[in-house]
Amino acid sequence: MSTTATSALNERFVPPVEETMDTKSDPEAAYQNLLERLCSAAVNKRYEAFRDIDWDAPEMQVSADDPRWELAKDHPLGATEWYQSQPDEVRSSIGLNLIAGFCYTGRIFEGILSRGLLRFAATQPHNSLEYRFAYHEVIEEAHHSLMFQEFVNRSGMPVPTITSEFIENSSRVAEFGTSFPAMLFIYALGGEDPIDYIQREGHSKESIGHPLNELISKIHITEEARHVAFARSYLSLNVPKLSEEKLHELSLAAPTILGTLSKMMMQPPEHIIATYNIPAEVIDEAFVNNPAHSNTVVASLAKVRKLCEKLGLMNDEAIKIWRENGLLPE
Repeated sequence: MSTTATSALNERFVPPVEETMDTKSDPEAAYQNLLERLCSAAVNKRYEAFRDIDWDAPEMQVSADDPRWELAKDHPLGATEWYQSQPDEVRSSIGLNLIAGFCYTGRIFEGILSRGLLRFAATQPHNSLEYRFAYHEVIEEAHHSLMFQEFVNRSGMPVPTITSEFIENSSRVAEFGTSFPAMLFIYALGGEDPIDYIQREGHSKESIGHPLNELISKIHITEEARHVAFARSYLSLNVPKLSEEKLHELSLAAPTILGTLSKMMMQPPEHIIATYNIPAEVIDEAFVNNPAHSNTVVASLAKVRKLCEKLGLMNDEAIKIWRENGLLPE
């Protein structure tokens, strides 16, 4: 294993403090100062999928019957009687398949986001920090995608098939990079905030997981902190400049995007439900009518919800959509 990967594994992981703008100073100057810090961090604290992970190290090998893949008893599905009644090897396989499925979903999400970021960069002055950091982020997302796909490959687990409808819809999202960047950055937070929350919560626990999953998670948390900071700072500076019509459009789209993506990131995909014949009532118990899971979803989107409140995106019509998607605290 490389020195970088070894140190990342052996040192106690402390999630990075999220960079924010100094709102007390001039907003534009604070934004540019933040971008300078983010660009510097992208150079000095970066990872590569096939340099910083020793995929062939003995401790990194993936086996479907490894008990470390089992879901914790506080996991929505792991807490169900149905899951607890499964044989050891089935519980481990389900846990591994869930991680592989979310890695695959993450890879698809980051590919769409990267296409949007490239379109966004094309609209920025070529000597601007927005242009530069957009490319830093695309590079990091590419390594995340390589990292996620390699995990999927080594897991040997099935993943969903991409439909032509999904490809068409994702192309529309990428176009926001040119036509409506604020919408693209809401989409970015919709995918990044929930998984970042789950990964940080996982690292706050004392349970011992598989070292490969631990390292992938650490790398992802470290670099996604920069991407989240960029998205939030862009929105903070630019949403107030939108026309009333665009502001209204964004306010209604935000909860729909956040609701759709949080479900994709935090619930089992259909192919896993089918592979293990998970009864519909178990999915209902674990995810649909589970107050603990609902609270986790709400908590995972707390920061972006507060940002939407600050930016005037929580009008009565929008709040109704937030509530229908189960994204507001009781």
